[in-house]
Amino acid sequence: MAQAGHTFLPASTIDISQHGSQIISSTLEPTSSFPSTLSGDVSKTSQLDQTKVDQLVLGLPAKRGNSSFTRWLHHIAFTYYRKLFTAIFASNLAAFVVIVVKKHGRPLAPSIASATSANLMVALLFRQENFVNLCYEIAVSCPHKAPLWLRSRLAKVFHYGGAHSGAGVAAVVWYLMYTAVLTRDFVAFSGKWALANLITSSILVSLFCFILAAAHPALRQRYHDHFEAVHRFSGWLALITFWMHTIFAANQYRALEPIPSTLGRYLIHTPNFWMLCISTSCSILSWGLLRRHTVYPEVLSTHAIRLHFKYRDMAPFYGLEISTRPLLEWHAFATIPNEREDGKGTGSAPKTKGFSVVVSNAGDWTRECITNPPKRVWVRGAPMHGLLYTSLLFKKIVVVATGSGIGPCLSLFHADKTPRRIFWSTSSPLITYGAKIVEAVKKADSDSEAWIWDTRTKGRPDMLAITYKLVVESQAEAVFVISNPKLELTRGVVYGMESRGIPAYGAIFDS
Repeated sequence: MAQAGHTFLPASTIDISQHGSQIISSTLEPTSSFPSTLSGDVSKTSQLDQTKVDQLVLGLPAKRGNSSFTRWLHHIAFTYYRKLFTAIFASNLAAFVVIVVKKHGRPLAPSIASATSANLMVALLFRQENFVNLCYEIAVSCPHKAPLWLRSRLAKVFHYGGAHSGAGVAAVVWYLMYTAVLTRDFVAFSGKWALANLITSSILVSLFCFILAAAHPALRQRYHDHFEAVHRFSGWLALITFWMHTIFAANQYRALEPIPSTLGRYLIHTPNFWMLCISTSCSILSWGLLRRHTVYPEVLSTHAIRLHFKYRDMAPFYGLEISTRPLLEWHAFATIPNEREDGKGTGSAPKTKGFSVVVSNAGDWTRECITNPPKRVWVRGAPMHGLLYTSLLFKKIVVVATGSGIGPCLSLFHADKTPRRIFWSTSSPLITYGAKIVEAVKKADSDSEAWIWDTRTKGRPDMLAITYKLVVESQAEAVFVISNPKLELTRGVVYGMESRGIPAYGAIFDS
């Protein structure tokens, strides 16, 4: 992975026992030997002095752990996403055992229905923007005086997708069992309500299985637009059918009470009804904010475009979902607050109202957006926090970006709350993204001008070695990697840092 000309120090000469925050850097060459500034004309911003680069003395310590297998288990196999998934599924399994034991192997349908509704509610809550923002706010509220091991774990809050998928899968399993119990009850208590109950339940279990199959990572990644359509329309149909089924079930089971109550009284006394109300509210809150807004495109190059919005201001660390076909596809982008008139990110000086997003060529929709810039786009839901918001948990960070990954970072730079070092690797940055973005990146480095590596003239850099060098120099507590997931670079750098005891974070498939 290292480039020719790099000399590595023995691993034993470097101590990173304090997770990168107190790394002994005296064994490395002085900071001046590592070209962290990019001076001169903007057109030469991406031109690093190759002689100095070749003279770097970089020391990557040995990876922690007894073997590559244990490291794979800790850092790759058992991610926080999978830990969340497992915890939720295990708690449901425990609840299942309790219900079966208490009812001597013959659980009641209403109890299973409540378990199903509870899991559906959790799954939908972790896709509702305001609830996700609340989770982020709770995690980020941890003060810097707290130990790094705690803050580094709280920063994993962006793995909340594990709770969504874990609860969703558990709900499907519960509902399969529920349908089996309903079939048993239909045989024992036949009638019009029992028949309607069984029919709607069969429709629901088919929809749930269809949604679950389409959400498999392999299918979701390969047929993403189809996955969105299945998830959206099947989800809406399932929600409507669930309400019908809840009323049918209430009519069936309230008749079995010693003193039958009215339908309304029976419903308001069942947990299933209230959890279904919350689930429905999650969908209404998101789609109720669907609006079409005028957009002002700024074509940066044939590879990138910047879309400006003027209908509202936007605080740092938020993202939005935008679309030109709201029923078919949505695309999430990090927002960039407008600058002050003095060109800085914060303060009392006036600034123009609005925000912007950077769109780069990464698929059919983005390519069409660049080729034929839209005049109006749809925006759905409330602005939502993303990965970089967790940077507030650390005293100092290193930001690593490739290509259009610099877009989400601009919001972080605008906030200007966490000291940082920046390394941006991209092809022809000035030509592709323009002088304004390049200058913003250069100025955002808290120690000096940022590293901007032009891959067109210099080739691909040794991302891991340079990232580690910046961590050592700046005594940073964590690394944040924003890159194209198809390049596998994010996982490579995150694993390279974490396996050496340095907290590192990068977007995951379901973040």
